[in-house]
Amino acid sequence: MKMIMSASQDAMDAYQLVRNLQNRFVEKLNNLSATLGENKKFEEVTWLRDEGLHGGGSRFESRDELLFNTASVNVSQVHYDEMHEKNLQSATAISTIIHPRNPHVPSVHIHISFTKLRDNNSYWRVMADLNPSILNEEDRVIFDKALHVLSGNTYKEATLQGEKYFNIPALHRHRGISHFYLENYKTEDKQKDYNFANSFGEGIIDTYVELITNGFKQRTTILERDKEQQLDYHTLYLFQVLTLDRGTTSGLLIHNQNDVGIMGSLPTHINKKLLELWIKKVPAPQHELVENLSAVIGDDGLIDTTTKEKLAQVVREHYKKYPHALTMQASGHSIPTTVKNHN
Repeated sequence: MKMIMSASQDAMDAYQLVRNLQNRFVEKLNNLSATLGENKKFEEVTWLRDEGLHGGGSRFESRDELLFNTASVNVSQVHYDEMHEKNLQSATAISTIIHPRNPHVPSVHIHISFTKLRDNNSYWRVMADLNPSILNEEDRVIFDKALHVLSGNTYKEATLQGEKYFNIPALHRHRGISHFYLENYKTEDKQKDYNFANSFGEGIIDTYVELITNGFKQRTTILERDKEQQLDYHTLYLFQVLTLDRGTTSGLLIHNQNDVGIMGSLPTHINKKLLELWIKKVPAPQHELVENLSAVIGDDGLIDTTTKEKLAQVVREHYKKYPHALTMQASGHSIPTTVKNHN
């Protein structure tokens, strides 16, 4: 069944924006594969919300195993144009995570979304964070400078929110080294907001591609301890996403029609023994969540499609059992009402 798009002009414009960004990123990553990797293009996978009646999305997944551990560039639009009882009219987003194979080349997470409510209010969410397994100060400087230039007068606010959102209290550290997060962003000029989201997305995509291109070319010596450090960092990444990331949890609680896509940010392997050590570090009832997550991951730490589906169900069941635990998840200076908007 074909995906039906929202009838709202704002939503249609936002969908065109995120699709353009998706195409831009995928094209550049495909070019990188052609010149430095296995010359294998990203493949598109689609999913439908309620058989397409309420939208859906597409994600491009990497197939080049020389360059990428996992990489996914996701676009979605969910809408309820005819369901006037819902607070949400439409939600349109690009969300992408790239995990390079080389432990000296950093991962990146980028999210840009547009939410339109039934009362005609609307806002943007804009996020970008650099996630190296092994710190490279030059990468941090380049990425931070790009964030500063692209964001203008929003930089201070967004970096403060990002530092707060990507903090992992139980481990006394952050996920990543460079954090940008604007929640509920809007001004009096809708066109200006649209242009900002578009230019920010284009600029941070271009910056990251240039950064990793240089990394792949120059950082060719990989030691066994580098791989171990990367595995430990991938474990931290999974821990943060599945215990703290509000966007991931909201997506899983709203519906179960794109579990594998939502789990597309996870790396292919983790250090299960390290994850199990963190069970006792988190407060109740989150210790139960980490314990149950660990239980569905094999001793080899493989995060394949079947495991992703099991992990998604663990998260969903946990917050249905302990809805108050949602207050323990990450937030910027305000907490988005994502799940409530879909009810």
